[in-house]
Amino acid sequence: MGSPNITLGKIIAGLRHSAGLSQEELADRASIHRTYVSQIERGLKSPTIVMLLKLSKALETTPSKIMRQLEAESGW
Repeated sequence: MGSPNITLGKIIAGLRHSAGLSQEELADRASIHRTYVSQIERGLKSPTIVMLLKLSKALETTPSKIMRQLEAESGW
């Protein structure tokens, strides 16, 4: 079982790439700083529920879909 922060970061990065967004574009859509997006994607930061809501909306998905993917990929 790997680190959930690293797995979540990879999921967010993958969704961002699939949406054709840069980190800066995702940050703008989520009203957060680009550096924070980078830290999440590298597994250095663990987003709060509010942040997960902002990111999922900016990525045009739902928090539950992100969490299901996290559960599937991390074994939680």
